[in-house]
Amino acid sequence: MRRIYAVTLSARFPVSAALLRRLALASIVANVGIVATGGLVRLTASGLGCPTWPRCTDESYVNTPEMGIHGLIEFGNRLLTFGVGAIALAVVVAVLLHRPRRPGLLPLAVGVLAGIPAQAVIGGITVLTDLNPWVVGLHFLASMVVIAVAYALWRRIIDPDGPVVPMVPGPLRTLARLTTVVSASVLVVGTWVTGSGPHAGDHGAARNGLDPEAISQVHADGVFLLLGLSVALVFAFRAVGARRATRAAVVLVAVELGQGVIGFVQYLTDLPALLVGAHMVGSCLVLLATLGMLWSTRERRPAPPASDQTAPVEPAAPTAPPVPVSA
Repeated sequence: MRRIYAVTLSARFPVSAALLRRLALASIVANVGIVATGGLVRLTASGLGCPTWPRCTDESYVNTPEMGIHGLIEFGNRLLTFGVGAIALAVVVAVLLHRPRRPGLLPLAVGVLAGIPAQAVIGGITVLTDLNPWVVGLHFLASMVVIAVAYALWRRIIDPDGPVVPMVPGPLRTLARLTTVVSASVLVVGTWVTGSGPHAGDHGAARNGLDPEAISQVHADGVFLLLGLSVALVFAFRAVGARRATRAAVVLVAVELGQGVIGFVQYLTDLPALLVGAHMVGSCLVLLATLGMLWSTRERRPAPPASDQTAPVEPAAPTAPPVPVSA
């Protein structure tokens, strides 16, 4: 009965592949956008603009005029969570209505949707712990996980449903995975740098106790390692003739260089809020460029026609033994 109802709905409200791709891309953009607005909350010291959670005050779910601009900024960021969740829900519904049903899409779409309330809960914990810097860092990293799953969903939608074929030799795939791990570690250490710096989200919030100069140096060392690995990938992919992978690696290097310039300038200019916000968005772009490079090392081929998969293979006709030729 459920199957008949689902088929009826999909026939009445058809979802094209193009619409599915656009919704998945909108989900990526929305999740990057909420990272940017979350940065606005922290950089304007509005992290406790709503001093409790899930309410904004003990008596109200919304901000009040007495809370001023900080309450408005914090509550506005909370409202955006519903918008991001609505897009994620639309993607799930579109996946269910799309025909023919695509394998592997639904778990990824549900994963993105489930990540939105999980993010909201972590955000609530940051407020209830008075912006504990370690929890704030976890909040940012959870956003990175949701963005990564959203990207995987988008790529799965645009790729065909056939088998995965490697496009570069095994050692280069290993190098690409290592670069991805280093990229993720740079993001993690970046949250430690932020937790030691001045932008706590509120003037009374605690810091993580790490030496800002020392942990910034560790972060910079990781960036140099990541950049070196990425440049190596450009030359290695080019040497084996993997054009698509080479382009993806070049994009990754370009994004890393841009992010590195912003990072060094903000460090040398005492961390102005505008550059710190740009650096947060740049972290999302580094993640997406890293994933794009990783995906470029493999390719999904179109699935063979059903007739080719089910047609019986006829045994070859026996060949007659050779006739000896007498002299």
